[in-house]
Amino acid sequence: MEKQVNRLKPMNRNSFLFALIVTVFFAVNVKAQEIAKDSTSTTGVIQYEKGKEYILGGITVTGLQKFSEQTVRVYTGLVTGQPLRLPGDKLTSAIKKLYESKQFSEVDVYLSKRDGETVYLQFDVQELPQLTEININGVSKSKAKDLKKETELRKGVMVTDNLIVTTRNYIKKKYTDKGYLKAKVSVDTKKDTTDINTVTMSIFIDRGDRIKIKEINFNGNEAVSDGALRGAMKNTKRKFLGRFWKSSKYVIEDYKEDLESILEMYSEKGYRDARILSDKVTWNDDNTINLEIDLEEGRQYRFADIVFVGNKSYTDEQLQALLRIEKGDIYNGKVLKERISGDGTPTSQDIQTLYHNNGFLFSQVNAVETKVKNDSITVEVRIREDEQATIKKVTVSGNDKTNDHVIFRELRVKPGDLFSRQNIIRSIREIGQLGFFDTNVTPDVKPNYQDKTADIDFSVVEKGGSQIELQGGYGGGSFIGTLGLSFNNFSVRNIFNKEAYKPLPMGDGQSLSLRLQASRTFNTYSFSFTEPWLGGKTPQSLSFSVYTSNQYRFDFRTNTVDRNQSLSIIGAQIGLGKRLRWPDDYFQLSQSISYQRIELQNYGYRVGSSNAILSEGDLNNLAYTVALTRNSAGPSLIFPTYGSEFTIRAKATLPYSLLNGKDYTRPEGLLAGSPEEQSYFADKYKWLEYYKISAKGKWYTQLANKLVLMSNFELGYLGTYNNELGLTPVERYFVGGDGIAQGQLDGREVIGLRGYENNRISSIDGGAIYNKFQLELRYSITDKPSASIYTLGFLEAGNSYDNFSDFNPFRLKRSAGVGVRIFMPAFGLLGIDFGYGFDPLPGFEDTIDPTRSGWQTHFIIGRQF
Repeated sequence: MEKQVNRLKPMNRNSFLFALIVTVFFAVNVKAQEIAKDSTSTTGVIQYEKGKEYILGGITVTGLQKFSEQTVRVYTGLVTGQPLRLPGDKLTSAIKKLYESKQFSEVDVYLSKRDGETVYLQFDVQELPQLTEININGVSKSKAKDLKKETELRKGVMVTDNLIVTTRNYIKKKYTDKGYLKAKVSVDTKKDTTDINTVTMSIFIDRGDRIKIKEINFNGNEAVSDGALRGAMKNTKRKFLGRFWKSSKYVIEDYKEDLESILEMYSEKGYRDARILSDKVTWNDDNTINLEIDLEEGRQYRFADIVFVGNKSYTDEQLQALLRIEKGDIYNGKVLKERISGDGTPTSQDIQTLYHNNGFLFSQVNAVETKVKNDSITVEVRIREDEQATIKKVTVSGNDKTNDHVIFRELRVKPGDLFSRQNIIRSIREIGQLGFFDTNVTPDVKPNYQDKTADIDFSVVEKGGSQIELQGGYGGGSFIGTLGLSFNNFSVRNIFNKEAYKPLPMGDGQSLSLRLQASRTFNTYSFSFTEPWLGGKTPQSLSFSVYTSNQYRFDFRTNTVDRNQSLSIIGAQIGLGKRLRWPDDYFQLSQSISYQRIELQNYGYRVGSSNAILSEGDLNNLAYTVALTRNSAGPSLIFPTYGSEFTIRAKATLPYSLLNGKDYTRPEGLLAGSPEEQSYFADKYKWLEYYKISAKGKWYTQLANKLVLMSNFELGYLGTYNNELGLTPVERYFVGGDGIAQGQLDGREVIGLRGYENNRISSIDGGAIYNKFQLELRYSITDKPSASIYTLGFLEAGNSYDNFSDFNPFRLKRSAGVGVRIFMPAFGLLGIDFGYGFDPLPGFEDTIDPTRSGWQTHFIIGRQF
């Protein structure tokens, strides 16, 4: 029997054109345009006035299997008693909401009754079947689990034709991208009789054999060799014995990208008309494929005249110095573009950057080919300088913990300044160097052409500013416990403000650290504090530290500790650092004064060339240190990608022996180890005297995205004012191993040289001279705020020397290896290295069969490398 109601909305399944259909249906479905006198005509069709607003009296729902009527009413968003226009946006929106719920395959709406100004609607729906079980055949259980997760197939999801198609296509593409070009995937659904309107899904995968590329053949190339063309294809490689770093699989998207790379290489060589005539895949009998690529190279072009037009602020000569392209050079569109608009790096030297660095934010620089004659191309560099722009407003967002002034004082852009791209980049670096934020600092530049200004907002993402070190281990015959607390964004001024403890007062950029380490054989306690902006107005830092250490003699034979044999050190240091303005503001001058008191109780140092032992007495070490550093590396502290770091440092005591007039010649007749000898040594080294000079330099060169080469050199020298005194027994260099100091506070410097045992390159008392060279190739895996991870490969060479007469900068201990670094804000930098030492250890070089140091494993804590 035919329904005697108005069908307001007929719909085809899975069609989202319902809005248009509803509107059209209403327009054509009404036979009469006048207002109906009665609610129902003699034909039984419910009459209504098109476009008139009625009151919704109620909603009924038919076709339901699992859903309740109330649920569908909620989905529609319609409420009994609300005004409703027929047709109208509210009804259209209700239908749209039902489809967007992804629960129904079909929705029809009928006008079931009209009572004066009140209308009643009937929604007739067809529910989508629900998935109850997924079976994936042809792969392992673990891979099937991964596929379910990737395709978002789970129990309870509604099954649509689109879900089936997209699932099949996704799985097939996943395998073809891995080289299984003949992979077959089928998806079948079957009604589940155990429940209402449910289905099970079975996926069958036949991946077949992995198809490899046997040959990549080129036709039509004369100017460029086949090998060079294959080299330009970074993703698509042919197979050959020994290739392990890049598989020879065929991925259509990567292949198309490589075809573009071939044309780009031709363009860089001047063949800008080069094109690919055709490319095809042919199959071989051994189930491999060949790629056949037909080329047309065209002629090679060269630059003719280069003309600058519109430049008023800079001369042609100044612009040409940046362009660096001469008449007669081979035409290279890529180089031309990069030297006009930049290569995307922070250090790009190009014409557009020149303008942007000097306020011309709204300038435009374009290169236009104005004439092509034979093989020569005339280029016109058209410049529209416009007016210089100033910075109107600078804001920072995202800093929930760090106070605004800590960030603003590091910025190189201020309101009222001329716009400068390089100052924005420098500001990004300075924010990254604070160590409080994720390295991906995003500046949002909002230009205003009307008043020639720009607003800049620096968006930052906070990361942890505190680190904790809590560990225990066994070493030196006893348990070693360590507690270290480091607060890198501390706020001293809020230390008495209870509300600021969340859980500690943070946000002013100050550093405070406390470290305690103890075992049966030693204990060390240290405290340090740094204020990077003394007074808060100038980049002048104040640092202060105090520490104490006690070491006791341990007998490995009896596993006992003799506390009557001890080395005690107490010390303090205060320093000032100032950022310089000349030669540039990357330079910093640091000065400090330090004092140590070293107390020996039958626990000594070897002194002099006679191997005599100083085992009793009090040593005083009062020294002045000055350092000149330049650090332009950035933007990240953990993974710099550009810039360099240089340090020249000198540390010296007063030349006491040249001022006090004492004779330090060893008296005749002194017996080794006698009290008289100890008294002589104690007086001789009561006030230690020495000078130390060191130089270090690092360069960071970005070779590709996430790939950086770090080059490093180091040199250190420990000297004496008076040859009769000889070298001081402290402040020595210890080379070899992981480079981590083991709690000794006697001024020693520990220099890492991986591939060798800790401190093993130096003599047992430490060296007076060392040098080191290093190349490290780093690749960033992730730089997320929660953890920064990078891998590395290294080559190192270095050595330690007891005196200047033994120094030979080319007699080096060499090593190579690989490693990984993980930086987590709460724990600092952690890592592991596997290094191979190519040379024998000191003392074994001249043996009949000198053994190389070989493989060594190093665990890294902190920034040693």
